[in-house]
Amino acid sequence: MKYREYQEEIIDKGADILRRSGFVYLAMEVRTGKTLTSLGISEKMKVKNVLFVTKKKAISSIEKDYSLLDFNFDITVINYESLHKVEGQYDMVILDEAHCMGAFPKPSKRAKQVRTLIHNNNPLVILLSGTPTPESYSQMYHQVYSLRTNPFSEYINFYKFCHKYVNVTEKMINGLRIRDYSKGSKAILDQMKPYTLAYSQKEAGFKTTTNEKVLYVEMHKTTYNLAKRLQKTLVIEGRQEAILADTPVKLMMKLHQIYSGTVKFESGKSQILDNSKGRFICDKFKGTKIGIFYKFKEELNILKQVYGDGLTTELDVFETTDKNIALQIVSGREGISLRQAKYLVYFNIDFSATSYWQSKDRMTTKNRLENDIYWIFSKGGIEDKIYAAVKKKKDYTLSHFKKDLLNL
Repeated sequence: MKYREYQEEIIDKGADILRRSGFVYLAMEVRTGKTLTSLGISEKMKVKNVLFVTKKKAISSIEKDYSLLDFNFDITVINYESLHKVEGQYDMVILDEAHCMGAFPKPSKRAKQVRTLIHNNNPLVILLSGTPTPESYSQMYHQVYSLRTNPFSEYINFYKFCHKYVNVTEKMINGLRIRDYSKGSKAILDQMKPYTLAYSQKEAGFKTTTNEKVLYVEMHKTTYNLAKRLQKTLVIEGRQEAILADTPVKLMMKLHQIYSGTVKFESGKSQILDNSKGRFICDKFKGTKIGIFYKFKEELNILKQVYGDGLTTELDVFETTDKNIALQIVSGREGISLRQAKYLVYFNIDFSATSYWQSKDRMTTKNRLENDIYWIFSKGGIEDKIYAAVKKKKDYTLSHFKKDLLNL
């Protein structure tokens, strides 16, 4: 095992930035090897103890990357949800999928915990992300606000930062006038350039073509009747449970669930209504190793019903057996590789454009020439409308839904 030529160059440049600034941001696209590159930088800096913070699903693959080379440092790999358990001292902290700390205007719990960690250890820091600001340039502030030498350190909080870097506007939400901090200036990225090393799949020589195909499933009549009834009455009461859609947001969410065969009741409990999509996927891709993305938890239960022991949710099992894997879109959209899958199959679709662009790249490798992706939509459902929005890099919002509602 050895580094690719471009990785060696990034390792050298990254080490220089670390020596100068104490942190570096590797904005390397998926499958270009940012994990191994960050470990190479750590080796170059002669650190002794590395803490690698990532998503839970990615832990095993990062540990495998660490085992590929004979590194002279110890490593602890944890997920962000376990930050409160961190003990010991670390001279290097690597923050994977760093954009997940980008919430604003208030810092997320995750960003606050990272800030405490860095304050207690004073380590060198490497941030990793293929999409540093997937929805707004404003997402950069809380990714780096814990770093003493970050280019925005003169601003004690996000609101002060906004005075220079964000065009703050107002928008109406449910009749209330709310401040919108999402219109960050491109100058934010300009300020980050001295600390950032970006590298694309194209630069790395990737020549993968992605083929997407939509397949439609006829759901049960009861499913369509339920959706139409809810759309008309906004409430359906059963003997023990109720489906309530008394706001446009609730109606959008409930219809999204129902058209794929599940529903979450007002009590918080959920139920399978229609397993047509699950049976279709199982029949259509029988004998083929696939990765399946789902959105709602009851959709996973549908898949478990139809696949039985032929399905796993663990990456290690998927890689070492002939089982198919099912992953929730948001938790599985980044930090993992599904290169062993012949196809990616989507049981449902997420409202987020970020989820669309990140998750469908999970099979990509430098040597893979084609990715075949299948979207399983209900005939006459809402998924088509969502798909049309996210393909244009737009989140599917309430304003989209209100326009589309007339055609459902």
